[in-house]
Amino acid sequence: MGVTVAEIKKRLSEADAEEFAVFERALVADERKGVRNALAVAKRRLQAEANEEARLASMYSFERSLCGENPHAVVVGLDEVGRGPLAGPLAVGAVVLPADLKIAGLNDSKQVKPSDRERIATEVKRVALAWDVHYVEPSYIDDHGMTASLRLAFSSAVKAIEQTGVRPDVILLDGNPLHLDPREVNVVKGDGKCASIAAASIVAKVERDALMCCYAESYPEYHFAENKGYASQAHIDAIERVGLSPIHRKSFCTAFTQQTLF
Repeated sequence: MGVTVAEIKKRLSEADAEEFAVFERALVADERKGVRNALAVAKRRLQAEANEEARLASMYSFERSLCGENPHAVVVGLDEVGRGPLAGPLAVGAVVLPADLKIAGLNDSKQVKPSDRERIATEVKRVALAWDVHYVEPSYIDDHGMTASLRLAFSSAVKAIEQTGVRPDVILLDGNPLHLDPREVNVVKGDGKCASIAAASIVAKVERDALMCCYAESYPEYHFAENKGYASQAHIDAIERVGLSPIHRKSFCTAFTQQTLF
């Protein structure tokens, strides 16, 4: 009795590129529609896996290209999360990754599904030579502005990394120059180009989101678990109805609040 279509589908779904090539040759004369479809599905899967592997490799190789002539340079990547919300802190992640270990799915946190972010963040923390998330509270943002808040958060995160005993040779910052340190290298849209910046982006996003879910328990009116402090309509409606909480950025909420007459 010949191999069934179901059996072929299962084997193709588990095949690597080398095994697929063998199956493809062996099945070249099999005209069953289910077999042809299974081959096409497996081919698309393997192509997607190859594309993802190439994308990930390019993130690591591009990062190493920024290290100049030092192939063993220690690199810390930094990225901010929470620049625009009406409530909650600014968060900056800092991560030093081992150069010889690639983390599957690593990417700009905005391009990663929430369920995958959790997995990747856990893996980053497990393998990182050092990592940190530094917060700048809303009151500081109100008093000093976003640029000063970013400078404080980035410099504090680097200091925290160095306090672990890891001394970076290169500091990769996502976005525009902040002139914090002579080791600073700026990469526009770096969270999609450099592995350590992407890792910092994901860790900071996961940590800040978890913090906002905790705040949701204390301030349920604002739906922080859903909006993470950003200006959703439900969040704006809550501000207009009950006013601001202690974790709101007052300077960000002037369009939704009125100055007191007293």
